[in-house]
Amino acid sequence: MKKLDDILNLAKRLGPKKVAVALAEDEQILFALDQARKERIVDIILVGGKEKIEKLARKSRFDWRKVEIQSEEDGFCASLRCCELVEKGDADLVMKGLVGTAHFMKAILDKKKGLKTGRLLSHVAVFEIPTYHKLLMLTDAAINIAPSLAEKAQIIQNAVEVAHSLGIQRPNVACLAAVEKVYADRMPATMDCACLSMMAKRGQIKGAWVDGPLGLDNAVSEESARIKGIESQMAGEADILLCPNIETGNAIYKTLIEFAQARCAAVVVGAKAPVVLTSRADSHQTKFISIALGVASCQK
Repeated sequence: MKKLDDILNLAKRLGPKKVAVALAEDEQILFALDQARKERIVDIILVGGKEKIEKLARKSRFDWRKVEIQSEEDGFCASLRCCELVEKGDADLVMKGLVGTAHFMKAILDKKKGLKTGRLLSHVAVFEIPTYHKLLMLTDAAINIAPSLAEKAQIIQNAVEVAHSLGIQRPNVACLAAVEKVYADRMPATMDCACLSMMAKRGQIKGAWVDGPLGLDNAVSEESARIKGIESQMAGEADILLCPNIETGNAIYKTLIEFAQARCAAVVVGAKAPVVLTSRADSHQTKFISIALGVASCQK
């Protein structure tokens, strides 16, 4: 896949799937949902204050009479309701609305009513970058703060499953660090990268090629790798970038958006259903294409 529109076309073939939206009292989200409904990607269940949703819908010209609305004023309870809809088979994916991320994720991780599977949850962002020749995935920029080696392996596996759902059969995973050599004492992230590479070779990470440590430039530029004398099939061909920590992931994510004019979609995976977790600052277009990515990620 080279464009986010490729994800949209895939979602059109798979849809419509049913999305449950927690505290759906947000104009940009209603715009995105309306677009997704018109494209026949999703059917919609809005959970939140019924009167508030209807008032906002009329203002934004969203035809609320064509969607199901379930009344629930509290953000955490609305999020739990969305989880229950998935458990009952009445929804295929969930989406965060106006509810705070902490309350939303608390519901997703709730032991009794949430969507936990025993797997680690992680955030996967998919970028369309004008200067890169295909889609580039980034993980984890939003959920896991300082993942351990074992957690990084799970984060990779989650991202690989998203890549598979997009038709990327054996993605290249570049494990990022500041340098390309292992410095176990001074830069423990480089040791993690080397271990992850070996774990993939031994079958502990499945369905992908994994290499590292690699600098970001070597992962996305064959010329950079050639100049530095680095031999890797990742060179200029990375499909997935594994970040050593959330600070790195968050900085790359925002740099691509603000300075590289990249378009983005994102989803949280590892739960019983895909979770569309967007920021209030995201455009309605980012929210719309993230819904499409969530639909594509429904594939098992």
